Amino acid sequence: MGAYRHEMSTQLKNESPLGLGSVLVGSLPATLMTEDAPDRYTVEAVFTRKADRDEVAAIESSATRDHLFALGYPTVELRVSDRRLEIANTNLEELRDGLAVALAAHLAAISNGLSAERIAAADRFQDATARDQERAAAVALLAQSVTFVPSSGAVDDHADRVEEWMAEGGAVRT
Repeated sequence: MGAYRHEMSTQLKNESPLGLGSVLVGSLPATLMTEDAPDRYTVEAVFTRKADRDEVAAIESSATRDHLFALGYPTVELRVSDRRLEIANTNLEELRDGLAVALAAHLAAISNGLSAERIAAADRFQDATARDQERAAAVALLAQSVTFVPSSGAVDDHADRVEEWMAEGGAVRT
């Protein structure tokens, strides 16, 4: 059981935090650095690994929107698309000047928080399983201690007790 817990904890701890690699330059507006360039647009960045469904839910949650708003990025919206993060209503300058660092820190916090929750859940499951196995072993041991063999003189002792009960009025003679 301990080996399984160690293996499970190691497996969960070895998963690297979700991060972002590089900007997909090909996804940027073709008009950047021209007079026709938009002020805000969507920037796509590549994840360092595939996000799992819990991470995607956290990234796209209102808590993340509130977090970005509190950091001074009220218009930024995030959407996960396969192995890419679509960062809408931003621009490269905003990302360079702090948004990229804020996103990296938030993604790491999401990953680390989910990993800690999973490890705690795995530990709780293992503890419950161990307690259940200990209880089952104790029940089996107790059941094995029950014998249905009369001890020597048990029949005579029983007859003596019946006579005592009858003498005390504890039983009705038929």
